This record gives sequence, C-alpha cells and structure tokens, in this order.
Amino acid sequence: MTAHVIVFGNEKGGTGKSTAAMHVIAALLDHGLQVGSLDLDLRQGTLSRYIENRTHANRPLKTPDHVRVVGEGKEAEAHFKDAFSRLHDAEDVIVIDTPGHDTVLGRLAHTFADTLITPLNDSFIDLDVLARVDGHTLKITRPSHYAENVWEQRKQRSLSGQGKPVDWIVMRNRLSHLDARNKRDMEGLLADLSKRIGCRIVSGFGERVIYRELFLKGLTLMDMKTDKLSMSHLAARQEVRSLIEAMNLPCLK
Repeated sequence: MTAHVIVFGNEKGGTGKSTAAMHVIAALLDHGLQVGSLDLDLRQGTLSRYIENRTHANRPLKTPDHVRVVGEGKEAEAHFKDAFSRLHDAEDVIVIDTPGHDTVLGRLAHTFADTLITPLNDSFIDLDVLARVDGHTLKITRPSHYAENVWEQRKQRSLSGQGKPVDWIVMRNRLSHLDARNKRDMEGLLADLSKRIGCRIVSGFGERVIYRELFLKGLTLMDMKTDKLSMSHLAARQEVRSLIEAMNLPCLK
C-alpha cells in the first residue's frame, strides 16, 4: 500500500492552508482512512499546534499520525524524507502543510504531491502570487513566481516517472457571501488562469469566524455535534464536505 499525497502549498502566508489541512485531515479520518500528516513550517508550525490542541480536548478525538519536521538544512531534509518514507508505506493518505514562503522543503514536498491544494483568499493581492494582472484591462499578463515554481516541480515529477500528473486545485478561500464586483472579477480571472497553468478552481471556505474559533480547542467542524450547530455552522461543514468531494480522491472511491 502506498499513500495518496495531498500537499497544501502557497508562497503567501495567511491564506488558510493549515485550517484547510486540518479540516481535510478530520474529514478523511471520519471516512475511516488511515491518515499521516507532516508539518514543514519550521518556524510557525500551525498545523502541529492545531493537532497538539486536539490532544488536550475534553473528549477523545481522532488524530493523524503526525510528524513536525525539525532541524535546519540537510538535517531537516533528512528528517522529512525519513518521515515521509515511513508514512507513505503505512497510511492511506498523507497531508503535508508547507510554509507560506519559498523553502527547499516546500519545493521538495511539491514534487511528491498527487494532489496540490493552493488556498487563495479572494483578493487581487493574493492572486499576485499566481499571476500578474494588468490593472487597466484586468487581463492576466503572465503566470507569477509560485505558478512557475509549481510548473517546474510538476515537470520534475513527470521526468522522474512518479506516476500520474499532479492534480492542482486552486481553492478560493474566505469567500464573501455577498455578490460584489471584486468577486466576479476574480472568478473571471481564475477561470482564465486555470486554462493557462493547468489547475482546477474550486470553492473553499467562506469568511466565517467559526474556522478561527475552533483552533484553540483543536476542533474542526467535523467534530461538532449536529444538534449544536447553527445554520451558518452547518453551511460551513458542507463547505468542507464539498471540498472533499471536489478533490476526487481515489482512496474514497
């Protein structure tokens, strides 16, 4: 058995990678899968803190086989490779959370991805990581640095014969619930970008306070009892389920 590898990547901080990763992990555990996780953010370690908070919850919660990579340089790279090798042979899925900036470990993780998820806040500032946009015409002029890096990692994966091409999902995150010109402009630009860089665009999580509140308790929406959820919370849980469905993972078929 070899694990399906899901990498959360974006060379910009604050896009919700760790929150999305934790909710995907919890949802996959609920499906009865064996899940391993790796945190490559050597400084912040938000996913590791999230999972640590789960161990202090007032009731038992399902947790992944988690590894926080430590060390510097070659030491950290060796730790990552050893942990990845062990999890790859033992789990159904590995979820990897990468830093919000360009690192050697992050680039290495991208070469292992079967599914790459790039959360993107619905703003032109965040879009700048993926594409350069002409402010007068609102047309994409060229892919940006992160898109070019992903292209390079995908090429390396193809040349090394590591199996199927990477399924790259750009996840529109922190979506407003109101129709607005910015939202419509982003939708059009992302549709154009998906054709140019070979990614899929999916709707992610809305702008909801609940996602931020659950962190300290180590909880996700999948852990909460249905009768305790408001209509907004039920809608948020459905957002998680819709993301899992959109990922089209072979281990869930």
